Amino acid sequence: MIMKKVGIIVGSVRPNRRSMQVADWLKVQLKKSTKVQFDIIDLKEIDLPMMNEPKIPYLGLYIHEKTRKWSKLVQSYDGFVFVFPQYNWGYPAVLKNAIDYLGNEWRDKPVSLVTFGGHGGPQAQIAMKLVITGLKMTPLPVNLQISLMPDDSIATADRKLNTYNSQVALLGTAFENELF
Repeated sequence: MIMKKVGIIVGSVRPNRRSMQVADWLKVQLKKSTKVQFDIIDLKEIDLPMMNEPKIPYLGLYIHEKTRKWSKLVQSYDGFVFVFPQYNWGYPAVLKNAIDYLGNEWRDKPVSLVTFGGHGGPQAQIAMKLVITGLKMTPLPVNLQISLMPDDSIATADRKLNTYNSQVALLGTAFENELF
């Protein structure tokens, strides 16, 4: 059996970001799956400039090498988990920029949203659901809203994250059911 691949996209690039800690924890929990491989995709490493492609993404006529590499990377995955904090009742601009670079590459890919913040990030999920619906992605029924405070220590955040382990198990099952 060919193993399906799901990218865990780290949707924040700010210094001292919590997103990488959340993504690392998520990957550890999800690697219990024997059917799906989960990889971290860090937008800080992808390093896309603010949208600089002259043509609309749905044409797929990319002139910049970074965009072509981003397109190939997204196409190589069967689904995605977007991990991002809630910023001012929305989601980070770097995540929107990365999504907006592409068009058809996102179509029909199952996606889950994992947000975090003092209240778990519900407003960020509401805003992102409009985007994934417009891009014809397939929203999964399991989307985590994790309550973390900015001043939580790494150890405190780890303890809080582990209270969501059963929800992550459901997320893994949702991807397995969607992809097979």
